[in-house]
Amino acid sequence: MRNLKLGVMAVLVAAACGGSRESGERPAAASVASAPATSAASPTVVFLGTSLTAGYGLDEDEAYPALIQQKIDSAGWPYRVINAGVSGETSAGGLRRIDWLLRQPVAVLVIELGANDGLRGQDVTAMRGNLERIIERTRGAHPNAAIVIAGMESPPNMGSAYTSAFRAVFPAVARERGATLIPFLLDSVAAIPELNQADGIHPTAEGQAIVARTVWRYLEPVLARRGGT
Repeated sequence: MRNLKLGVMAVLVAAACGGSRESGERPAAASVASAPATSAASPTVVFLGTSLTAGYGLDEDEAYPALIQQKIDSAGWPYRVINAGVSGETSAGGLRRIDWLLRQPVAVLVIELGANDGLRGQDVTAMRGNLERIIERTRGAHPNAAIVIAGMESPPNMGSAYTSAFRAVFPAVARERGATLIPFLLDSVAAIPELNQADGIHPTAEGQAIVARTVWRYLEPVLARRGGT
């Protein structure tokens, strides 16, 4: 039963990230969640991800990064959330965009990448290398930045060897690079019809709220350790 559930979730996660972008396309502008108590100089929490992060099909303020901003504001911390989610993004695309995003005063980078790599059956070793280089560049620009990485699943039709290798990348990168791991971004959302839009893929506003709670469970301790820096 557990394997069946993971298989269903994997299909949804892999499909959830929308269409692809052309390799030469310029980076999409990241959006800044509403944060009246912060300024452009405030330390940022950057969410680098796919349409799951962008909040496909919803208003911007219903996407989980905006809900995380609300939680940060309620906690009284001066962090500014930047939603850098792009539909169809791959780990390679995230690597191409990271230098542009690092112009911000990044305190925490949350990486939600890989689902599109799995959908396309891209090389798992290459994906891992992309994630590691994103972390390396982030710490090169901001040595004290904390890293959070969200675990993903690949489609089961890629075969058990591929899906196992894919799943293992995220905890391995988190462990070896000193990052905080969110085991599965869509925990308690994937494969639940009422929590997904009509396409059966992208979370509804209610689903995004659950995603925000999942992310906050792992992000809050990271921010608490940092205080306002």
